[in-house]
Amino acid sequence: MAEPQPTIFRNHYVGYMDLLADQETVMHYLDRHEGWFRRCAKPFRADPLGTTGYAMGVGRVGAFGFYVDPRVGLDLLPQEGGVYRIRTIPIPDQEPQGYEVDFQAEMRLLEQPLVVEDAARGLMTAIEWDLDLTVTLQFPAFILKLPQESIQKTGDGVLAFVVKRVSKSLTAKVQDDFHRSHDIAVPRGMKLRR
Repeated sequence: MAEPQPTIFRNHYVGYMDLLADQETVMHYLDRHEGWFRRCAKPFRADPLGTTGYAMGVGRVGAFGFYVDPRVGLDLLPQEGGVYRIRTIPIPDQEPQGYEVDFQAEMRLLEQPLVVEDAARGLMTAIEWDLDLTVTLQFPAFILKLPQESIQKTGDGVLAFVVKRVSKSLTAKVQDDFHRSHDIAVPRGMKLRR
């Protein structure tokens, strides 16, 4: 009997983050990810892989009685012209888990005037990033008895939930960590994108 075909789930996410500093200061911070990435990833696990990679775990997720504890290898590539990319890398010695992850993210920085109470007050760096995530799962036979439409809809929903949860948490923590580590006070009443 032939092995059932894997099921593919996809998610595209766009995120934003404002940091109250010039682009050079922000790039200096981002380039030194060994200092902030693991700290800001908590409560999720981020174990170092080489000099630019991390094995990231997001905790147990699933539905219909089928759960996985996914880990993905992420390579934080050096920036090129103010653009940062993150790509999937293998996790050495990890046993096959019944899933594959393709993580492709791009983060763009744009320096702009910081306007507070209708007056320019220095510079800020606006960050926009895109994530294209594809997860391929090999389901057990009991899941495959469910209607394919239900499997797809539920899987896409679980993936979107996990991406949003992890992205929002990481963005907020990076923003807070950056401002705290640079002793930058966010002006009272100023709403930063995150």
